[in-house]
Amino acid sequence: MAVIKTNANDRKLLARLIRAEAEGEGKLGMLLVANVCVNRVRVGCLDFVDINSIERMVWQSPGGFEAVHFPYFYQRAREKEIRLAERVINGERHRPAEFALWFFRPDGPCPEQWWGQWNSGRYKEHCFYIPTESDCPDVYGVY
Repeated sequence: MAVIKTNANDRKLLARLIRAEAEGEGKLGMLLVANVCVNRVRVGCLDFVDINSIERMVWQSPGGFEAVHFPYFYQRAREKEIRLAERVINGERHRPAEFALWFFRPDGPCPEQWWGQWNSGRYKEHCFYIPTESDCPDVYGVY
């Protein structure tokens, strides 16, 4: 059962985003990025109060995704990434991004905090960051 409302275009848009952001990190890397994306749509806190759809999440500015500024993002969605996006839309969570709202690729080790948010772990090149439960209880809710 889907944890956020989507249509076919939303799933393709999310698939394009996770490919552009994390294709080099393989299937799990793209699933982790998708966790962050879906979490941003699910919650109503911090920078994401008005982010209630895949489209709004992808195009959020400021605070959106760097990938949307590059041609690679604009390629057609592929079935394999659409299936990965659907898995997360249907509630699949993966550590260290299961509660994350942010990620980035540092030049070195993951900082313990990034913009006041705590590091929940690293996968390959991406570091993931979670809010405190008091700042954003929605992200810790059960699907």
